[in-house]
Amino acid sequence: MTARNELRLLPWSGPDGKPCYLSTDDRSGYMSRLADNIEAVQLGTAAELLEQASETLDDQDGDREEMRRLAKELTGALRDVLRVATSRGHLLAVSEAHSI
Repeated sequence: MTARNELRLLPWSGPDGKPCYLSTDDRSGYMSRLADNIEAVQLGTAAELLEQASETLDDQDGDREEMRRLAKELTGALRDVLRVATSRGHLLAVSEAHSI
């Protein structure tokens, strides 16, 4: 996934909440595949939460605690999706730069 000498932003944080990176040229390596799979799960979860949010917001009788829980889950999903987008955007930019 990474171009030569480039780091891939991984879809999880380190113990102190700091970003984790992978340095490899092996797209099919264990860590690359693990990161790809986790990104897919994170994107799927975000899609499910978006659908749930639409349903919850349409429900006029939704309670406050449900809204609070949903907002917390959406915040986490948005954080994950932003990290995936940042990582993939960086990889795309690096890939395009090296192909010129």
